[in-house]
Amino acid sequence: MAALDRFDIEKVKQIFQESLHDDDDVLLDEYLKAYEEINKFFNLMGTVFSFVSSDVRSKIDILYDFRSETDAERAEKFITVKTMMTYEKEKDLLKDAKYISGSRTLLRLHRGLEFIYEFLSRLASLTECDKTQLACKLAYEMTLAKHHPWVIRKGALVAMYALPTQGELLKRVCCNVARAVEVLPEMLNNTKLVYDRTEALYTLYDLHHLP
Repeated sequence: MAALDRFDIEKVKQIFQESLHDDDDVLLDEYLKAYEEINKFFNLMGTVFSFVSSDVRSKIDILYDFRSETDAERAEKFITVKTMMTYEKEKDLLKDAKYISGSRTLLRLHRGLEFIYEFLSRLASLTECDKTQLACKLAYEMTLAKHHPWVIRKGALVAMYALPTQGELLKRVCCNVARAVEVLPEMLNNTKLVYDRTEALYTLYDLHHLP
């Protein structure tokens, strides 16, 4: 498999660092670039992670469309997470059933980011011979399971039985496993910073419960 098709932990670390804007904001373009790498991880794991990956591509593309608007003035409203939320709240767009909301779309990616952070955090504490099923189960139950109906939760937990050991998993998704393990703590730190800023903005604008 070509290196470009593998999950690049170092790239995620760098792009999430670059996404941090001002003291409390996140640049949307950089967020999406980092998520492109995270989506490679989901895809490389195949159907095991379909409970999180099934609509990631469509959500990323929706947000890219906001950023590539032919109306430059409107596209400017989606430069950062904060400017997007401010614009959609001030224009009452979140009450419009016909409007495809950037804030609602990002919320789905945000929840997926919490899961991948929790899972990789637990993965980092395992040895290469340790099974990853329990780590994934705990991460899922802490995060995405809260937003999924019973049928999806049941399917996700069954799928996790197919997860390999830590060493095998990293070999499957990364080109250079030794380098990936070395960089993982920094990547997790930057991911947490981005997640916490985004979480705080959803709280500030009271958007956690978007339908």
